[in-house]
Amino acid sequence: MNQATLGSTIGNTAVRASAPAAFETETGIPGAETLIRRAQALVPALRERAAQAAQQRRVPAETVRQMQDAGLFRVLQARRYGGYELSPEVFYEIQMTLAQACMSTAWIYGVIAVHNWQMALLDDRASQDVWADDSSVLIASSYMPKGQVQRVDGGFRFSGRWGYSSGVDHCQWVLLGGLVPAETEGEPPEYRTFLVPRGDFEVLDTWDTMGLRGTGSHDVVVSDVFVPEYRTHKSADGFAGTSPGLAINTAPLYRLPFGQIFVRAVSSSAIGALQGALQEFRAFAGNRVGDMGTRSAEQAPVQLAVAETAVAIDEMKLILRRNFGELMHAAEAGTMLDIETRLHYRYQAAAVVERCAQLIYRLFVTSGARGLFNDNPVVRHFLDIHAGRTHYANNPDQFARNYGGVLLGRDNSDFFI
Repeated sequence: MNQATLGSTIGNTAVRASAPAAFETETGIPGAETLIRRAQALVPALRERAAQAAQQRRVPAETVRQMQDAGLFRVLQARRYGGYELSPEVFYEIQMTLAQACMSTAWIYGVIAVHNWQMALLDDRASQDVWADDSSVLIASSYMPKGQVQRVDGGFRFSGRWGYSSGVDHCQWVLLGGLVPAETEGEPPEYRTFLVPRGDFEVLDTWDTMGLRGTGSHDVVVSDVFVPEYRTHKSADGFAGTSPGLAINTAPLYRLPFGQIFVRAVSSSAIGALQGALQEFRAFAGNRVGDMGTRSAEQAPVQLAVAETAVAIDEMKLILRRNFGELMHAAEAGTMLDIETRLHYRYQAAAVVERCAQLIYRLFVTSGARGLFNDNPVVRHFLDIHAGRTHYANNPDQFARNYGGVLLGRDNSDFFI
């Protein structure tokens, strides 16, 4: 059994454990294996379009339509709006599958599809605004707290400029971060996300990067618009499990901590991209004879790099599934994991992309000088993974310090867990 088959087998076994109806549920909703197979069927086309996505600095509209037609964006969406309410393992398995061909596609899939999960936490009137006429409408985001917020009757006046709104060209709404001034003097401001329709924001073409070029993560500008109270979501509610949407969206899926779901949406694509790079590297190095007449497959550094990468991919996937298995078990029991465990999981999520970057660096350097050429597929994965490492949520050092401090008796300083 080769590594690609091994990874597929492990993935499907894990997903079956949390989604017994493998192909179609009793409600007619496609099951885990059906959706994963649909994602796998898209891989050849995504691989062919990867260069186009990079050149155009956006994932092709055809790709997004195909993901919509396959139902991939509905995995975490509430059933009352045409969603499937499947387990997070299914969502991340799909994302990692797409990333084997194109990490930019997997990246925007992750961050857009996770917004469908967050919508279940908002007041239901917000979901009605977005999906009343078309439940396939997509939502972008930029969570950085850049919004200038003024309280007014019924809601807020809202302005600002945000960067890094991945996939925004394909979306009709956007979730944007802002700090609401405290009503009581001396109290800290309150972080919220604000849901804004396409007619109330402008997209500035700013995305020209070395990696993840196809994500089209442009800037978004909002100029003094009204956002009703019900179209906002308090970060504190996401942390404590007290979001207003939980009154009607009662599935355990929506009792998971918001921070745990989102951070994995911006790190898991690196695992899939590393797996795609390993497949490409094996095809490249398996029969390569270098300029000095030596076979790559017989060189110890090449053998070690391949072995360590294959084992690391397996380990990272197992940790991802273990963590969400425990989180779902707690949600189904109506409880929540303790802070130390959540910080442990948070650090593991942040460490993923750093680890993937180190491993793909080894694949890159053991490719020899031939690996420098842009037609080497490993190069694209190398650049994309390193670009993903720059995301705030993928900096392991700050989360390791906080977690380590808590283990040593200091107070927790991170509530996005």
